[in-house]
Amino acid sequence: MRFSRMLIPTMKEAPSDAVLTSHIFLLRAGFIQSSGGSGLYNFLPLGKITLDRVRAIVKDELDRVGCSEVHLPMVTPITLWEETGRADKFGKELLRFKDRHDNDFVLSPTNEEAMVNLVRQTVKSYKQLPLNVYQINWKFRDEVRPRFGLMRGREFLMKDAYSFHASVEDMEREFDLMEETYKKIFTRLGLEFRVVEADSGAIGGAGSKEFMILADSGEDTIMVCDSCDFGANVEVIAEDETTCPKCGGGLSQSKGIEAGHIFQLGTTYSEAMKAEFLNENQKLQPFVMGTYGIGVSRLLAGIIEQNHDEKGCIWTKESAPFSVDIIVAKAKNEEQMAVATKFYDELQSKGVAVLLDDRADKKTGFGVKIKDFELIGISYAVVIGNDISEGRVELITRDGLVKDVLALDDLVETVLEKLA
Repeated sequence: MRFSRMLIPTMKEAPSDAVLTSHIFLLRAGFIQSSGGSGLYNFLPLGKITLDRVRAIVKDELDRVGCSEVHLPMVTPITLWEETGRADKFGKELLRFKDRHDNDFVLSPTNEEAMVNLVRQTVKSYKQLPLNVYQINWKFRDEVRPRFGLMRGREFLMKDAYSFHASVEDMEREFDLMEETYKKIFTRLGLEFRVVEADSGAIGGAGSKEFMILADSGEDTIMVCDSCDFGANVEVIAEDETTCPKCGGGLSQSKGIEAGHIFQLGTTYSEAMKAEFLNENQKLQPFVMGTYGIGVSRLLAGIIEQNHDEKGCIWTKESAPFSVDIIVAKAKNEEQMAVATKFYDELQSKGVAVLLDDRADKKTGFGVKIKDFELIGISYAVVIGNDISEGRVELITRDGLVKDVLALDDLVETVLEKLA
């Protein structure tokens, strides 16, 4: 993609109401833009590319373990919420409205009821179980004080999965499988995280675990071990506890951003909604359920909270909108543009996601291009400048801003090695 053809409105300063690092840099780097409504954001081209990349990783890992993707309407009849009693329990966060026929609906903040309704219409026998269905869909929660950009917006992209089983034992097996699947997702995204025992809250059920991205800006306080991957919410372990119950290592407090949550629901929803199947004895039995959520759009903010410097974003390998930014120092110089275009075409032919900064207007000099590279946070920059006459280019690694001088003939091979 050529920079000159993309909508990338970088800014020197962020709006005064942006206080969280991720909110500031995602706005300044042109990933998102306020839509004019509190807690509502437009995803601009860079933001949409990054969101799609993160979404694809989530989908890939779920599909690998046999989950099936579906798509439910964002609008849900309130009668489904009334079946479980959550229409009143959720309160004003549940945005309600009537259609022209005076029917009552909600904009879904989560989809337990709607997914149970889907399955009770289609699954009738134990022979069709177990089943794990998921969607990656937009949700709406009418927050009292939406803040921190994508971290706590009113509209958000969420992956919500729901599993249906004939026994508690099988649900627990799937719960453990989802925990391991989530670990793979967060690891692929390059995140440092902890899995902690948690309160089930408004979702309900017998037990749950949260996936916390470690970051100083996190709203949750958790206890983490310095010797293993143990983590616990302060709700379930004393703050003055200093020894890890798992390995005996030392415990310390850390801040965490909740980015995923998995629940053992049991029959809470299936009993309330009379969602039943015929078991092996040909008797009706309520489905035993689990539910598993990931805040996909929130992950973008979490990645930047954990990966940035004073100059801007530092995207992890699998989340970056592009892997390489080819910066043409003087885009009006025919030789520089010819060399840059050659490498651009060659890297693209190798399957590398490349941004060619070919801007040639008077306001966009070499210094502006470098600052935009640092702000946007693409993994590597290749600088095509006057040194090409001597057969050399500069390669900049965004993480640490390490600079290397390479021979033109070695450029493609070196870039491919670094991306491998």
